Amino acid sequence: MNKAIDYDIVIIGSGLGGLVCGAILSMNGFKVGVFEKNRQIGGCLQTFSRDKTILDTGVHYIGGLDKGQQLCKIFKYLGIYDKLKLQRLDMDGFDYITFKDDTHTYKLAQGYDNFIRQLLKDFPEEEKAIRQYCDKIKEVCSKFPLYNLRMGDYKEKEDVLDIATCEYLASVTENIKLQQVLAGNNMLYAGVANKTPLYIHALITNSYIESAWKCVDGGSQIAKLLGRCITDNGGAIHRNSAVKKISAEAGNVDYVLLEDGKKVTARCFISNLHPAQTVEITESMLIRGAYRQRMKNLENSIGPFLMNIVLKKDTFPYLNHNYYHHETDNAWEGIDYQGKAWPQTYALFVSASSKGMEFADSITIMTYMRYEDVAKWKNTFNTDSHQDDRGTDYEAFKKSKAEQLLNLVEQQFPALRSCIASYYIATPLSYRDYQGTADGSMYGVAKDYQSIYTTFIAPATKIPNLFLTGQNLNLHGILGVTISALMTCAELLNIEELLEKINKA
Repeated sequence: MNKAIDYDIVIIGSGLGGLVCGAILSMNGFKVGVFEKNRQIGGCLQTFSRDKTILDTGVHYIGGLDKGQQLCKIFKYLGIYDKLKLQRLDMDGFDYITFKDDTHTYKLAQGYDNFIRQLLKDFPEEEKAIRQYCDKIKEVCSKFPLYNLRMGDYKEKEDVLDIATCEYLASVTENIKLQQVLAGNNMLYAGVANKTPLYIHALITNSYIESAWKCVDGGSQIAKLLGRCITDNGGAIHRNSAVKKISAEAGNVDYVLLEDGKKVTARCFISNLHPAQTVEITESMLIRGAYRQRMKNLENSIGPFLMNIVLKKDTFPYLNHNYYHHETDNAWEGIDYQGKAWPQTYALFVSASSKGMEFADSITIMTYMRYEDVAKWKNTFNTDSHQDDRGTDYEAFKKSKAEQLLNLVEQQFPALRSCIASYYIATPLSYRDYQGTADGSMYGVAKDYQSIYTTFIAPATKIPNLFLTGQNLNLHGILGVTISALMTCAELLNIEELLEKINKA
């Protein structure tokens, strides 16, 4: 084997969770080494360029970035906030919600007073229900200490963990349409009617009601700035460096083994991989078979089908909002598409570009796709670092699905096809290969209000110096993963002192 490389902290994977952990720990005196299997760091923060146009892979908008809000404070502490290029979405409607056979467009607005005011235009008889809903969202969010960047006890949140989103919405109003509008952007968390807990809906929805933003020229700027923070504080980032084994034969992790045969040693190790993948590559008697099986059996959220479109110059007006459409009057049904009845829902995101805001230069259309729909090609693997041709039948599959999706989208945007210069498709296989989830999941481990404790994953593992981070712990999304990174750092730092620094930033 090649000579070992020594660090205080080794981080496996450079998704947002790994990068935030790396930035925080390097700022607090640890020598950090980040090892990323792909050429580009950032996980879902990655962008790619086609036809001189930047296309985002996963960051379509961000919440909680206004002054004094959680993500703003954390990013200020990390020294990256003032360097971000951001565009705030429309205050009176950051998300537009539409349904088949309903010509009206429903708007979700920023700021709770404004959120209520805009909904009352469509539901004037529902003021009590809308205010009760908003109060509940704020109440649920208040019970999560780290989400509010404060110390607290786990018991605070126990009484809100086992509430179902769908059931709660039905309890607050008998108006079916209002229920569906409030759930209308549930693609943000791959909502399932009989599973998704209210706290997931609340934590995510609250962040966008507080403030909603797009990254101008893509989300990769966040990864680059966090990477620079790590290296400026004495850390290192190793690209094209896949970790193939975590060796913990003596109780603690001794080293990780890279694909090229190098051993990397450290005092502590943090895995940003999916817990099932982490366990799979870990050799240790401390990880019992039951725990391995539990991680392997975790249900993941559904995968995506993304259509990244480069637009012809000056043909498609820039929209400073997102657009969610449902092909039925039920916002929860799209995830349960059957057979040829696909797609049943979609989200359309218009990219913000520094080239100008009158016209858009790219858009992304996202809908659901199960892994079994692409299982025919499961034995292929294709990334920038390990390119593989999945074959002509796969290309034909993608083209056919793209046409089906465009047929649906053109019902709301009739001129879209004439605006397209080119497009590029990502399927669950793309997510599997780049993000490392076995089934190409969008948001990692699926949460179920009926079995909360089986889907909560602690950052500490059975191995004393191995920790987990990332979207699979508690909450996905930019804010959720950043908070999860704080949970991981709390295992290695004085969390009270860290929170004090963040709140003073």
